[in-house]
This record gives sequence, structure tokens and C-alpha cells, in this order.
Amino acid sequence: MSITLIDAPEAARLAKGGAHKFGHGHALVLSGGAGRSGAARLAARAALRVGAGLVTLGAPGSAQMEIATQITALMLRRIDDGVALDTVLKDRRLNALCLGPGLGLDRARDLVPAALAETARRPTVLDADALTAFAEAPETLFSMLHPDCVLTPHGGEFARLFPDLAAPLSDTPVQGPAWSRADATRAAAARAGCVVLFKGPDTVIAAPDGRCWLHAASYASAAPWLATAGAGDVLSGLIAGLLARGFAPEDAAWSGAWLHAAAARRFGPGLIAEDLPEALPGVFRDLGL
Repeated sequence: MSITLIDAPEAARLAKGGAHKFGHGHALVLSGGAGRSGAARLAARAALRVGAGLVTLGAPGSAQMEIATQITALMLRRIDDGVALDTVLKDRRLNALCLGPGLGLDRARDLVPAALAETARRPTVLDADALTAFAEAPETLFSMLHPDCVLTPHGGEFARLFPDLAAPLSDTPVQGPAWSRADATRAAAARAGCVVLFKGPDTVIAAPDGRCWLHAASYASAAPWLATAGAGDVLSGLIAGLLARGFAPEDAAWSGAWLHAAAARRFGPGLIAEDLPEALPGVFRDLGL
């Protein structure tokens, strides 16, 4: 089994040329209802900071006023249900999606099938509620997924979707080789048919063909400040923004993981999730962009 240790993203790719905003993609981030929009706003801000040309928040009517008072560079579109999302996705300029952060389970069950429908298909990040909503029937989610999806579960979400793959991780091995997070993530990606990013201090990314990347935020690369509410929502937005820019799903996933930790290290102690997108310009300067 080959595992690639993640190093800095290729600066040239992050500095993609082209003057028109639509040349850098248009990401759509779906939000939950009133009082639940913060996670989606974090993801959307991250997608914009990582270089997506445009980012729109799709929100139900109940959350529109709440969101409108909190955003400036981001755009806002009313999307109440799956039917409305299907209509919006007829605009092919919307070339990447992010669903899950703060979405709510009922809203996720309505919107995820519309987002993954064959007629709507485009690169899609699924996180948080978009994963938990299918915990009772993960095969239903797997049947809808396509190769341009990226799943970003933390430990609990991974265990709900892949209980048989997660269980051996907590067992005490009596003989080797022991079952590892890399083994579990590679098996999950093969089952889901798409890229899986298994979050943690040792984040593992795997593609369905067995390729595997490891981002270990330890030693000189440690970023303990990422243990803060909303940090995972920012990671989802980074990946969505890179997908909008044309990165392949596996490249968007590992580049997003690296940038996420690099932004945390650059900011340092006292970090909260809102700080992560604002630290990205400094990270890009450090890369010589």
C-alpha cells in the first residue's frame, strides 16, 4: 500500500491565471435555517478566500435576513427545498457545491438527492449533516454518490456511515498487521466510489482507486488550535472553493487539508474558526504567491 505524505500545494496551481471571476469558478454553499447559518457562512467565506471567483449561499427564506446582515462579498439566493435547488442548478456556471455545515437533517435529506441527481451532477463536498442524515441507511447515500464527490467525515460521522470499517480502529490488535486509519479510509473510498477525507490530527485522504494521502498535523506541523467549533466547516469550504477552481477531487481534498492546518499555524494560539479564512492570504504570501 502506498501512502503519500502531504507537503505544500503547488504554488503555480494556487495562483491560477485569468482575469474574469467566472474563470475561477462559482461555488454554491447550502445553508440551514434561521439560527443555523453560521457554519455555511464559514464554509462560504473559506471558498471565497481560497480563490473561487464567486460564492453564493443558498438559504431558506427563514434565514435570508440573518445571512444578509452578515455578508458582503458573498452572494445570497433563496433555496427553500430540493425543487428550488434543482431549478438553481440549471445554471451550469455554478460548478461546485458544498452541503452539510449547519444544514439540518431534514433539509439535508431533501437537498442531497437534488444535488447528486444525474442532471445536476458537478463536484460536491458532503460534510456534517449531509452525512449524518443518512446514518440509518448509508447505502442510500452511496447509491447517489459520483466520482466527483468528496466526503469529509470526522470520527463520529465516519463510524455512522462505515461502522464495520470504524470498529476495528478501537480494537486492541492481538496480531499484525493492525487495521489503520489509512486502511479504513481506503476501504471507505472504494465503497463510496469517491474521495473520502477522514478528519483528525492525522487526516487521511483516499481515492476509490486506492491512492492515499496522509496529512499529519504533528511535531513541527502541529496545529492544536484547530480543535475549535467551526474549523471543519472552513475545511469543507476550502475544498469546495478548490473544486470550483477546477482542482480534481483528490487534489482539492489534500490541498485543502494542508492550507487548513497552515492557516491555523500561521495564526497561532487564540484561533477561532472565523480567523482561518483571514489567515489564508498570509499563507499564500509564504508560498511566494
